[in-house]
Order: sequence, then structure tokens, then C-alpha cells
Amino acid sequence: MKNLQEMYNWGGLKMNYYDRSLDALMHAYGRYDVTFDHGDGIHLYDIDQKEYIDFFSGIGVNSFGYNYPAYVEAMEKQLHRLMHISNYFNTVETIEAAECVKKATKLDKVFFTNSGAESTEGALKLARKYYYQKHGKADSEIISLNHSFHGRTTGSVKLTGNAHYQEAFGPLIEGVKYANINDLESVKALVNEKTAAIIVEPVQGEGGVYVCSKEFLTGLRKLCDERDIALILDEVQCGMGRTGTIMTYFQYDILPDILCLAKGIGAGFPMGAFVANKKFAAAMEPGDHGSTYGGNPMAGQACRTVFKILEDTKMIDHVQDISEYLIEKLDDLQEEFPCIKERRGLGLMIGLEFDKPVKDIVKTCLDLGLIVVTAGPHVVRMLPPFITTEKDVDQAIAILKEAIEKN
Repeated sequence: MKNLQEMYNWGGLKMNYYDRSLDALMHAYGRYDVTFDHGDGIHLYDIDQKEYIDFFSGIGVNSFGYNYPAYVEAMEKQLHRLMHISNYFNTVETIEAAECVKKATKLDKVFFTNSGAESTEGALKLARKYYYQKHGKADSEIISLNHSFHGRTTGSVKLTGNAHYQEAFGPLIEGVKYANINDLESVKALVNEKTAAIIVEPVQGEGGVYVCSKEFLTGLRKLCDERDIALILDEVQCGMGRTGTIMTYFQYDILPDILCLAKGIGAGFPMGAFVANKKFAAAMEPGDHGSTYGGNPMAGQACRTVFKILEDTKMIDHVQDISEYLIEKLDDLQEEFPCIKERRGLGLMIGLEFDKPVKDIVKTCLDLGLIVVTAGPHVVRMLPPFITTEKDVDQAIAILKEAIEKN
């Protein structure tokens, strides 16, 4: 293979990789004109071998960065052992992965999926099945939050509190209402005898990196206990150590009834899970839900390897330390640039809100070799790998500073 200038002959036309992507792939993403070749550590390299500091981790997926030896070795071994069987049978990898999830979450039963959207779809079905068994009617309602994000499939997009994602795809599922983050009274005003679940991201990612207050989440927990409503916590992005604890809800001294996971649970391998306590998990019966690929042996190996690496290296302790260093540097940046209105987030899930659109800042960062993204028009979002060092932070801050100065 040649570099970026390698041209592709198609019907007499010559196209580079970017043009070929436009020709072959549906235009569902606003892709940048960058084609990556490989990664190592926290760095990505494009096909011209330009180096980039990845402060986005593939949307919070690549917790260990790229080419992490223990992870690569474990996955390579599994390729030679067993990749896929049906879920009519067990594998050691999947059983041990489920045991790891149970231990980490302090919940009781696991259903493995292939993505975060699948996890929220499964959680939605489980909550509604519990309601159906209790009331004998399929008329349940769900409360979500404005500015939330739970996926783009037809069920999860209805849970997503942003009309822009929904408007072209109706009719969507019925019975979803929206309250406001950190406004317990707005939730209480929507609760009635049909409410089956309240679904919340402890840290809203796509919506702007807004953090739930402890008062809000503990209030939701109490409300759900009083009304026998499922509290669903969507930790697809904020879970698996990203915010400095293995699950973010441990910082709030609560447990969910149902939990949604993905992204970091596979650290690069596509997988997810929804997890439940005994009461709600008991509603699931054979035939209620299924997944051809969910919990396959490769996914099981990825999951149990992730937990082993986190435990063996004490990496979440490092997340706490390096996030404090990053936050200190970002606060210094905020003091220097009045256009930065606020820093938000927990651990290595951080948003910087500006008083102006940040699209050009993000693009300049990319041109200078730093990958960050937006979370709404005014927020720069960062999800660095867990292996990030102080040197990496210093280099990233220097690039971000230059990008702000140029825009």
C-alpha cells in the first residue's frame, strides 16, 4: 500500500481514500479528511504517518489506547481458540466475563450485547417486562432527561432527549417523557401509576458533559424505591473506570436497578451489556430477548481481559491522578482565556464550554495533531485514554492553547 496519494481507478476516475469513502459509505457521519493506518499508546498515525495525540479514545472506547500488549496478546490467543458459537451453549470466556461484571457492578445478572444502543434497548425491554408482569398491561411510560443521549436505534433514540435525532423517524415508541437534569421536582411531576423506569446518564456526554448532582441521583433512587420504578443508569460512556471509579454511581453511594454498559467494557472490541438486580432480572424469560453475537467468546475474552488489566495495573488509581493533573492544566487555560466559560465533567470525561462555537478550534487541533471533538456547538469534549501521562497532557494542552489563539 502506498500513502494518501495512492489513487484508486474506478470507471476511469482517480480517487483518494476520502473520495472513495464518500463513494462507498453512506453519509451518516461528518467524517474528517483523515484516514488512519495504525495506533500505538495514545497516538494514532494516518496513512502519511502523521502522528496525532488521541484525546477522544474512539468515543471513550479505547481505554488502554492502542496496541496495549496484554490486551492484544489475549485477543490474539482467543482468535485461535474460538470466535463464535450460539447462545444455546456456554463458553468459559463469557461466564467469567459475566462474573467480572457482577463483581464490579454489585448487581446480579448480565445480558451481553454488541453496543451501547443495544444495551439501552435491552434495559428498556426489561423494565417494561417487569411492569407488564406486575400490572398485566403493556401501557408503561419511561422518564428520560432533556439533552440526554441513549442511542440512535428506534427505541433508544426516543429515550434520547433531543428532538433533532427523532424528527425524521416517526412514529417512534410511545410513552416517553422528558425531565431536566438536576431538577428532581421536574421528574416527580411526570411520575404516575404507569411509570416503569427513569433512565439517566450520571454524566451526560453527547449533551454537553453535564454531571448529575448527588442530591439529584440519591433523590431519584429514593423516588424509585418508593414507587417501585426501575432506576436505569446509562454508563455506556461514563462507566468502566472513566470517571475515576469502576462505575460512576459508586461516587453517589447508590446502586441502579438496571445498568447499561458498552464502550470501555470491550476496550476496542464491539460489545456491551445490560445488568440488573435480582428483582428486575427475574422478569426476563427465555424468548424475551436475544442476540446472535452478544457475549460471543471473543467478546467474553475482551471483557474479562479488560477487568484483569484494570485490576493488575491499578489503572483506575492512575485515572484519578492524571485527571487531577489534566483538570489543573485546563483550569490554568481557563484563567488565560476568558472565552472559556466553564470546565465540566468527572475524571477523564471532560468538557470545556466556550462563549462561541468551537468547531474551528476542534478542526485546528486536528490539523495540529490533537484529536478532540464537540459536545454541542460550544463544548470541546475530551475522553483521553487511561494510560495518558503528564507529558501527554502537557503536549495536548499546548496544542489546544495554540488552536484557541488561532480562532
